[in-house]
Amino acid sequence: MNAKILGVEGLEKEFAIRGRTQRRVRAVRNVSFELQAGKTLGLVGESGSGKTTTGYVIQGLYRPTKGSVWFRKENIELIQDEKKPLPEKWCRHIQIVLQNPGASLNPSRTIAQCLAVPLRAFGIAKKRRELRKEVSELLEMVNLPSDYSKKYPGALSGGEKQRVALARALCGSPSVLVLDEPTSALDVSVQAKILSLILELQHARALTFLLISHDLSVIRNIADRGMIMYLGEIVETSDTIELFTSPMHPYTKMLLSSIPVVSEGEEELKPARVLSRGEIPSSIDTPTGCCFHPRCAERVHECAENVPEVREVRPGHWVKCIKA
Repeated sequence: MNAKILGVEGLEKEFAIRGRTQRRVRAVRNVSFELQAGKTLGLVGESGSGKTTTGYVIQGLYRPTKGSVWFRKENIELIQDEKKPLPEKWCRHIQIVLQNPGASLNPSRTIAQCLAVPLRAFGIAKKRRELRKEVSELLEMVNLPSDYSKKYPGALSGGEKQRVALARALCGSPSVLVLDEPTSALDVSVQAKILSLILELQHARALTFLLISHDLSVIRNIADRGMIMYLGEIVETSDTIELFTSPMHPYTKMLLSSIPVVSEGEEELKPARVLSRGEIPSSIDTPTGCCFHPRCAERVHECAENVPEVREVRPGHWVKCIKA
């Protein structure tokens, strides 16, 4: 279960600005990491940091500008012609659950019709009887009654839509799921139920997750390892417990120190208060040197001139900072 199942190396993604051919948005910059089979890797960062773009590239919704993505030791050349379809193996075994389940479901189709599309596309079921059986099993898998197959998305609650989105992602029996903010649009009580379901599915089907979130509490409770992303770069990676108890990068410390708490005991567990300075720079005009240095309280002159290397400061704990 600890085998490496998927990874990215030197991943970069740029977007051309319409009407400005000379300038580009650098959404993801030189990102490398690996997913361990059966484990959950959490990707954390502020809005606009490049988390969702990274997930889209892994699933194949975007093709990378540079770098490579491999799955089970097979390198998939995603950079080539975007009009060329991805291999079926890639589409079936790497699925994504989008951030807004309501927007990802066709409001004019019943739940059965929404689930039938991938079932037919993957050749899992074609006849009506087969489709009804598969749809019923998928709904049961996400704890929804089989009669929900006749309902339309507009008749479902947010939590129910998220369950349907999970069921659709499981149609091809994938190995890897990219979960993009799976609980961000849900009430707190519903969030707990969805997270519990996600863990149940992982254990029952030996799934591997890339969990994208800006909610640090979700990452702490679900992920085995955590990655901190800032301005398209991974600045710190570690086991989740160590990431929360012994953060090394100034940006990670700033994030953790800003978590709201309700007791003095919880306050004592947080890093010393780190004031947030300024705003995230533009992804068009990125800073020289360290990407975080304009906002860093610990910066030195060298930070503005040299790009820091990613260093292993402890076993399995990687940090991109010259002072770590």
